[in-house]
Amino acid sequence: MNDLMVGLDKKKRKKIGQAKNRLINNSKSDRVILFINKMLLIFVVIIVLVPLLYVLIGSFLQPQVLLTQGISFNPEHWSLDGYRRIFNDGSILRGFLNSIMYATGFTVISVGVTILAGYSLSVDGLVGKKFFMVFFLFTMFFNGGMVPTYLLVKELGLINTVWAVILPGAIGVWNIILARTYFKGLPNELKEAARIDGASDVKIFLSIILPLSKPIIFVLALYAFIGQWNSYFQAMIYLEDRSLYPLQLILREILIQNEVQPGMIADQLARAEMQRVAEMIKYSAIVVSSLPLLIMYPFFQKYFEKGVMVGSLK
Repeated sequence: MNDLMVGLDKKKRKKIGQAKNRLINNSKSDRVILFINKMLLIFVVIIVLVPLLYVLIGSFLQPQVLLTQGISFNPEHWSLDGYRRIFNDGSILRGFLNSIMYATGFTVISVGVTILAGYSLSVDGLVGKKFFMVFFLFTMFFNGGMVPTYLLVKELGLINTVWAVILPGAIGVWNIILARTYFKGLPNELKEAARIDGASDVKIFLSIILPLSKPIIFVLALYAFIGQWNSYFQAMIYLEDRSLYPLQLILREILIQNEVQPGMIADQLARAEMQRVAEMIKYSAIVVSSLPLLIMYPFFQKYFEKGVMVGSLK
């Protein structure tokens, strides 16, 4: 008897849900809005995917086909010569490893200092908290500029070193504010209960705050890694040794200055042939430089969405 009643209740709930869906589906305004949203999403997806597919397919095409016919889906026109020349060239591989080193070091320092500063500013009992907030906010609107920054880096002896790329700009005030907002949204009852149990501030931070802060940590790490990975300006200013160049600076030479190293193209090739091969190398270099971000983002996506929403709403 009870099973029969449960079955009837399920059927009733199902019919009620279907009736609600019919009412929603019959709403003309809702259907218009949903149709417009779908069209906009499809348009945005096309705008994003078309250049990506063009570059990806272009990196596999033979140079003469790419310049004369454009994109071709004929397997006979495809070639791995661009990737072979990239991986055989020492400068691009060295730049790739340098970029990983710069981005990793920058991320560790940036996230570490940002988390410590954000948590400190979220504590109610911090002496001088308003002064520090005003001081940090002041730097968002006013700074010394490029020349004083260069002179400071030079006086510190960081020119033409790894630290010249990692240290300047490692601290972002906006990231500190984002971390502070997230920490202020955590329940104070957890910290109070830990203090009652005799836990120190360091113990509370390491054992309670950090485990609850994975979303914001991953968000800050993603921001820092992507920002440093795509950066080339600081390396262009502070680095003189080509062996320290990041991948983006080498890629800039290939894309903008059209400078391809002799090791990537044989010396006996004619100038026209060099231009055709250089065109293929450009697309291949773009794909190689984008791979780390494309591989990393799916693993960070859930933390990214959660951290941004929590940090913005709370």
